[in-house]
Amino acid sequence: MNTVGRAQIGQWYLRQHKGEAFLVTGYDDRSRTIEIQTFDGDIDEIDQEVWTTLPLEFAEPPEDWTGPVDDVEVDDLGCTETAMTAADWSAPLQPLAPPCEAWEETTDETERDLEGEGVPEEEFVSDNPVASARLR
Repeated sequence: MNTVGRAQIGQWYLRQHKGEAFLVTGYDDRSRTIEIQTFDGDIDEIDQEVWTTLPLEFAEPPEDWTGPVDDVEVDDLGCTETAMTAADWSAPLQPLAPPCEAWEETTDETERDLEGEGVPEEEFVSDNPVASARLR
């Protein structure tokens, strides 16, 4: 016989004989069953009559939320690089830079080389007689 009484939706329980934690997620009046979800994500039903015979106790929600989630990377568990402090929340918002489309040309057309493929190569003064005359 359990000592927790009626099932409470949103409450975590521990099956003492199995050591299994589960959450009560609902109650079906028609079938008189209690809907549960175990820590690893399995969904099950317990008949109301069976509920009263189970050795149950109240349990705290698990600290590790990854039980029912498949393929969680260790890097996804903590957000240390983006963790915010109270000072971050009270700071004024920073203005956003105007977006730059990847397809937009960012250089002036006069800065292109003769083939139009980028920045023109620098001319050597000795290759240009007019420029070399100005330097003298």
